[in-house]
Amino acid sequence: MKNIMKLLVGSIITAIVFASCLKQIEHVSYNGGTNPVLTATSLAPLVMAKTDESKIWNTLSWTNPNYQFSTGINSQDVTYTLQFDTTGSNFSNPALQEIAVSKDLSKAMTIKEINTAMTKLGLMENRSHNMEIRVKSNLTNSSAPLFSNVLKCVITNYLDVAVPLPTTGDLFLVGDATSGGWANPVPVPSQKFTKTSSTSFELTVPLIGGKEYLVLPLNGDWGHKYAVKNKTVSGLNAGGEFGFDLGDNFPGPSANGNYKIVLDFKLGKFTVTKL
Repeated sequence: MKNIMKLLVGSIITAIVFASCLKQIEHVSYNGGTNPVLTATSLAPLVMAKTDESKIWNTLSWTNPNYQFSTGINSQDVTYTLQFDTTGSNFSNPALQEIAVSKDLSKAMTIKEINTAMTKLGLMENRSHNMEIRVKSNLTNSSAPLFSNVLKCVITNYLDVAVPLPTTGDLFLVGDATSGGWANPVPVPSQKFTKTSSTSFELTVPLIGGKEYLVLPLNGDWGHKYAVKNKTVSGLNAGGEFGFDLGDNFPGPSANGNYKIVLDFKLGKFTVTKL
């Protein structure tokens, strides 16, 4: 009987302690943080050149946001993202450029990195542009975002491409979305792209719905390809980002028809338009 009573009392005490712990956990709350302060080594106007692309453009640094909880200073990982936009867009530009910096409190940016961001913003090369930069901090799962002050600078960019141009000067379409299937070499000229500018190629071709394709710089050779990173991205069959030697096929459109495919190497984007 005494043993039973001891077990019963022990169980009650354990339950009380457990309930107390739960109560404490339930009452942990986020008390906020301090917006990071962003600084740069220089904000002087700059005319960039491709020959200097490996040089450091700026070292951007920011303060710790010191996230606080009711239990004390945050112990979770804090991640940071540098954001780049044009003056007047207020960081609402659909082409807003971001560079993830993980847990560091600074980023030494090369001239190539800032030029690439400007290129992906669609800015005309060899012209001065008013740029704005800020840093965003957040906790796990992009929660509790905090934004820094905004730095402004004037930068003249140079012509560059987001995706390397084909050294062959040519592009060819291959895949089961085409009449030629995955046979390589592909039939020409029906599956050969036309170069429409120094950084753009396009092809009008009938495509089979629900299939896939790749773009090759050399007909008959599988050594290199232009592809996408993740073909399951929603809406990618109508266009999006592509790259050199990535791992996934382009997803073709869902319906049969004639389509115009445009590859823009400057922006690193492609579009597929039904005609």
